[in-house]
Amino acid sequence: MPRRHQRYQERPSRLDGAVVWTLDVPPGPGQPARSVLPDGCMDLIWTAGRLVVAGPDTHAFEVDPRNRGSCAAIRFAPGTAPVLLGVPAHELRDHRIDLTELWPRRAVAALTGRLARSADPAAALEEFALARSADTGPPDPLTAAVADGLRRGRSVASTAAEVGLGARQLHRRSLAAFGYGPKTLARILRLQRALALVRTGLPYAEAACAAGCTDQAHLAREMRDLAGTTLGAYVASAAANNDTPHPSGSSTTA
Repeated sequence: MPRRHQRYQERPSRLDGAVVWTLDVPPGPGQPARSVLPDGCMDLIWTAGRLVVAGPDTHAFEVDPRNRGSCAAIRFAPGTAPVLLGVPAHELRDHRIDLTELWPRRAVAALTGRLARSADPAAALEEFALARSADTGPPDPLTAAVADGLRRGRSVASTAAEVGLGARQLHRRSLAAFGYGPKTLARILRLQRALALVRTGLPYAEAACAAGCTDQAHLAREMRDLAGTTLGAYVASAAANNDTPHPSGSSTTA
């Protein structure tokens, strides 16, 4: 009998900028580990009866499916999750932690119970995020504008000038909202633009220039620094796993 592959699915959330996703990990041995690439986002993940917060990454994060199993989750746009969670993003940088480390156990138990009883945990998690957003309000509009400018490929200097922030103010607000400074976020979002183009079949050199890299060698260095792999290995891995990549390019969870 052929081995079943892990199946990743996602859809846009009704929460602005967020994505609802699920990962089905079939039972049995032999499921490959996955590598999650930095994307500037944070996730709230329901897996094995627990709620896990995936903080913003500065490097690729390897996930062993035997330790997590199937998941339902919501991925928040850069700068959104810290407001919902009540924790500055830099405190969660490069970490995966149980939600009970951030919130009272009674509140987390109530939410996990609700998800456990739901026929569609991903939809229930989205409903929770929408209700939580209504209570906490929107993220800082200035950092939202920063993320939008950098996502569109604007330079850090021009983005700072556009929103009227000095270098120190921009760095301080970026740490709280994104988990790292604006230059790191710009690099991560540029890599994501390039990978999105590569996934359409565009040659590496063309994807690099279109994304804002100086040349293909520049993109290759960023791929090694931020993703810990090469473009060829990344594309081959996705093809071998029969993946439908999510915006992080990994079709996996945190």
